[in-house]
Amino acid sequence: MQESGFIERKHTDNLEAYDCYLRARESFNRRTQAANAQAHQLYEQALALDPQYAEAYTRLGWTYYVEWGYHWSADPQNLERAFELAQKALTLDGSLPIAHSLLGMIYARKHRYDQAIAEGERAIAFDPNNADSYVWQAEVLHFAGRPEEALRALEQAMRLNPRYTPSCFFLLGFAYLMTGRYGEAIATLQEVIRRSPNFLFAHFNLAHSYLLQRVCQQSPAGQTLEPALAAVQRGLALNDLFYPNHIILGYVYLHQQQYDQAPAKMERAVALGPTDAESYAALAEVLSCMGRTEEALEAAARALRLRSLVADRHLSSVGAAYAVAGRYEEARAVLQRYLGRYPNFLPAHLMLAAVYSELGQAAEARAEATEVLQLNPHFSLEIHKERVPIKDPAVRERHLAALRRAGLR
Repeated sequence: MQESGFIERKHTDNLEAYDCYLRARESFNRRTQAANAQAHQLYEQALALDPQYAEAYTRLGWTYYVEWGYHWSADPQNLERAFELAQKALTLDGSLPIAHSLLGMIYARKHRYDQAIAEGERAIAFDPNNADSYVWQAEVLHFAGRPEEALRALEQAMRLNPRYTPSCFFLLGFAYLMTGRYGEAIATLQEVIRRSPNFLFAHFNLAHSYLLQRVCQQSPAGQTLEPALAAVQRGLALNDLFYPNHIILGYVYLHQQQYDQAPAKMERAVALGPTDAESYAALAEVLSCMGRTEEALEAAARALRLRSLVADRHLSSVGAAYAVAGRYEEARAVLQRYLGRYPNFLPAHLMLAAVYSELGQAAEARAEATEVLQLNPHFSLEIHKERVPIKDPAVRERHLAALRRAGLR
């Protein structure tokens, strides 16, 4: 079976088991909760027919992994079940690339990035012509906060298989998003949705790309936040329990200056994702922009005690919360750490320029302003004044004055 640039290995002599396996693959690739459940049942049937079928153990593990990742089940043990099935597959066939890739993905979700990347490298070493292995390694690299390397892995996958799957296309869009290439991210994610309308993560990242394109002043003239709002609402219609959608909706409301609705959405994200730093970080930024400083600082502290789904991605929001609250030393440390991993994120450079300016570090402030203009030579402080979502006019003007001292106009 040809799917992603390589021939599916049969690895069972039981034709009925193999038939179940192939039908499960078809169901799994539809990316809906019902289809995932159907695939799960078919893989179990394949294993009942052939208990030594390593690929079926791995693919069954993927159904648990996806169910856990998409929040289709509240069972916290699904990730562990996926882990056990990957290990079981590798006891049967230690050279099975897809099992190493699954193990790598699970390690990444456990924030064990070195082990995750090592497993992905093993998958590639066992079959260097397997495009899927590069795609999954790209996803691991995303989780590890290494988007430029992820982009290179995806380019290799596409060389091996020009007819790449929606998953590969989605990750390409995510790579563009995380490297500040928002127009390319939007075009790519729109194509993913055209091919796979139920691809939840594509809607979320499309909304995020629209939002950041406008914040970074890279959007077409006159573009409002409506495209971001529409994309995130489509994502919520697919799964209202997926907390990142609520984070993005909260940010859209914040930038629309709907100050009553924005914190409510962030609090909903915290309730749905209480162990993810990004939900608390987003809440901190919103509360800080609204002038609710003590609550913002408490949420920021909670965020720093947790980890985000993607390594350190929450630190930009925490840094912004500290900066708006006037806690410049804390903001500087957090923003420096964030930019060490994600150097193409204009809002973090912009906020750090203001922070350095407030701390009297004029040279460093000018250097950050230069970074802003390198990322967007047409950046305008007047447009930023219209779009910055700080509620208190005095705090907003202080922020703008700090940026003027840094050399932005």
